[in-house]
Parts: sequence; structure tokens; C-alpha cells
Amino acid sequence: MSDAHIVRAFDQGLRELEGDIIRMGHLAADELESALYALRKRNAELAEETIIRDREVDALRQRVEDQAIQLIARFQPLANDLRTVVAALRIANDLERIGDLAKNIARRVITLAQEKPPKPLKKGLKRMGKLVLAQLRGVLEAYENRDAALALEIWRNDEDVDEAYNALFRELLTYMMEDPRLISLCAHLLFGARNLERIGDHVTNIAESVHYIVTGQRLEESRPKSDDTSDIMLPRPGDEDEDD
Repeated sequence: MSDAHIVRAFDQGLRELEGDIIRMGHLAADELESALYALRKRNAELAEETIIRDREVDALRQRVEDQAIQLIARFQPLANDLRTVVAALRIANDLERIGDLAKNIARRVITLAQEKPPKPLKKGLKRMGKLVLAQLRGVLEAYENRDAALALEIWRNDEDVDEAYNALFRELLTYMMEDPRLISLCAHLLFGARNLERIGDHVTNIAESVHYIVTGQRLEESRPKSDDTSDIMLPRPGDEDEDD
């Protein structure tokens, strides 16, 4: 095979890889949007459909991994090309975790289908969900357009997600202390909010990967975090939040 054919074959493989990443990202975003809508409407049937939909995200994650391994094995890319392939693997991993966390939110809906959260809590969850979903769709746009500036903006905005989580966390604790009958409901909502906060962290990871693809430089700044409540009563990430 001539050098020109090798280059064309690699470029074609890379385009397919990136296309699957974009498709996977939009599937994960749609899954999150569906889970949040099901939560607001307490729609258990939609939640079940959302859980099943996560299989598509998982299947694409495996496809991306296989493609990336083949590209590295066949073409042994260097410099920017290798960076792009490795970053795609990282992004796919984060997108799979986002799908898992969206699935967990949907599972909470099934448990809470007969419950009616107080209006202030519904508003807090809705605001946080819209914020996280906008961050996710934004970082997908940054990846598709190779927009390092947008990726950096989204990376810095993770603090807004943490602030929304902190406010909701405190509000939920207040309801539980004032009315013990709400403890079970609020505990489920806390885990749902925690899943959203974790999705925000994965979006930040993707933003870092996009910035690295475009610039070849890792972000040296400290991550913008303002989460000072999540360790009080919830398990650490990995204990409950994400599924295989």
C-alpha cells in the first residue's frame, strides 16, 4: 500500500471514529434529557425506556474502543494523530459514564413515580438539570467544531453546576430535618442531584480532552470546584453512582 493510500485509509478511519463519538455524545445527551423529563413528570414508563436506551451508548463505547485500537495497531499514528485517537478513547469513556448516570436518574424515577416532591425542590432539580444538559451539549459542540475556547469556557463553568448542587443539597437537608416523612423522598432526590453533579465532572473531563486535542496542551489551572457538601452524607463516586 502506498503512502497516499495509507494516509487516506487512516483519515477515513479517524473520521469514522470521530463520527461515532459525536453520535454517542448526542445519544447520551438525549438519554439525560429523557431521564430529567421523566423525573419532572414522574413518568415511570418513560424512565424504563430511557434505561433501555442506554444500551446504545454502551454499544458505541465498545465500537469506539475497537476502532481506536485498530487505528493504533494498523497505522501507529504519531503526534497530533495519536493525541486525537487517545483523546477519543477518553471522551468515549466519559460519555459512557454519563449514560450510566442518566440511567441511574431514570431508576430513581421508577421509585419516585408515586411521590410528589415539594415545588421548590422540583424547581431546583429542573434548574440544575438544564444547566448540566446545556454544558453537555456545549462540550459536544466544542468537540465537533474543534473549539478550544468553548471547551475552556465550559470547563470553567463547572463551578456553576457545583453551586447549584450545593444549594439543592442544603435545601433537601432542611426539608428532611423539618419533616421526617420526607426523608426517603429527599434521599432519592439527593442521589439524583449527585448523579447530575457527577455528570458535570465528566463534562469537564471531556472539555479538557477537547482542549488537549486542539492545542496539544493540558490545562494547568486548578479545576473550578465549589462543592463543599457532597461528602457529608453521600457515598463517594463509584459506591452507588455509576453502573457497568
